[in-house]
Amino acid sequence: MTKLTVRDLSADQLRGQRALVRVDFNVPLDEHGHVTDDTRIRAAIPTLDYLLDRGARVVLLSHLGRPKGKPEPKYSLEPVSRRLAELVPNRTVTFVESTDSDEAIKATNALANGEILLLENTRFLAGEEKNDERLARSLAQLGDLYVNDAFGTAHRAHASTEGVAHHLAPAVAGLLMEKELAYLHGALENPLRPFVAILGGSKISGKIDVIEALLPKVDALLVGGAMACTFYKAMGLETGTSLVEPDRIDMAAALIDEAGTILILPHDAVVAPSIQDGAQSKAVGREHIPSDMAMLDIGPRTAESYARAITSAKTVLWNGPMGVFETPPFDKGTRAIADAMAKATATGATTIVGGGDSAAAVEQAGLSSKISHVSTGGGAALEFLEGKALPGVDVLNEK
Repeated sequence: MTKLTVRDLSADQLRGQRALVRVDFNVPLDEHGHVTDDTRIRAAIPTLDYLLDRGARVVLLSHLGRPKGKPEPKYSLEPVSRRLAELVPNRTVTFVESTDSDEAIKATNALANGEILLLENTRFLAGEEKNDERLARSLAQLGDLYVNDAFGTAHRAHASTEGVAHHLAPAVAGLLMEKELAYLHGALENPLRPFVAILGGSKISGKIDVIEALLPKVDALLVGGAMACTFYKAMGLETGTSLVEPDRIDMAAALIDEAGTILILPHDAVVAPSIQDGAQSKAVGREHIPSDMAMLDIGPRTAESYARAITSAKTVLWNGPMGVFETPPFDKGTRAIADAMAKATATGATTIVGGGDSAAAVEQAGLSSKISHVSTGGGAALEFLEGKALPGVDVLNEK
């Protein structure tokens, strides 16, 4: 990675300076306003510690949820500031119910060295998602330097992720951003082999660009999830009531031809009349999916063969669940992939989980710490794997 990072800044460049840090604190809250999964908050702490230990005054920007450019109390970051304060008990954490205002600027100037200020949800501002130039200039007044540590939003050209970096220098990557880019870039450009990728999820349409980008680079591309059914349809197989994208069947057929033996589809499937009818589920060969049932997970033979491929690989990249992993018994395929990833890591492989549902599945299985890298950004990871430019990264200063 050729972008400047916080490591390239000297203690003199940081001491007493207001470090405006874009973090991704878009975390789930329960009905009482408590954070139910603080993974993304914890992921930002190494960068915060790095800056604070060198005497910086840290000002945090983040979005939460999808408010429509105006304040909505249920999307306030105030509960997030409480959780952050619990996670860094030796630091002073202040919250201000404002972002683009004189009050916010005053609060940044009042910060002491080594203190943290979290400002209100950036998406309460009408110009945020439009990358409004006036708002970007205004946000730049909140800091003396800019740090982007929000990989999960790096694919969005918003005022707080891209626009502000044009008006604050230096503009550098945080430690989480650096780690995300190093793992993903390493897998794509210089993987130890065999390099195995696993793609799942419901729709082939969301993964076509990833499949096409990965095919020339991987030694095997294992497919799971309902997206396998569109490939089955292209092979002339019965798919029952499974989710199929009719307008993508020709494309699936072309991908099968292009990929040859590199693209591997599930040999068997777990089927049931519906997600609610788990008690009636059964495993069948892919040629025997009943016309009145849907594929809701990869079958046990597939789970075993995929696990073997993963544990014999040196680099493994996984994006997308193998089935309806939130609902047993359709979680077994996804769990088998997670277990195999952990085993591969233990024997020295580099394993990367590309955010989104796969990250949730690994967390649910309690295996996050046994994977080399679990990405915090589903959409951003996908776009990076597709070879697309990430606006929030491109705008940062070069080394």
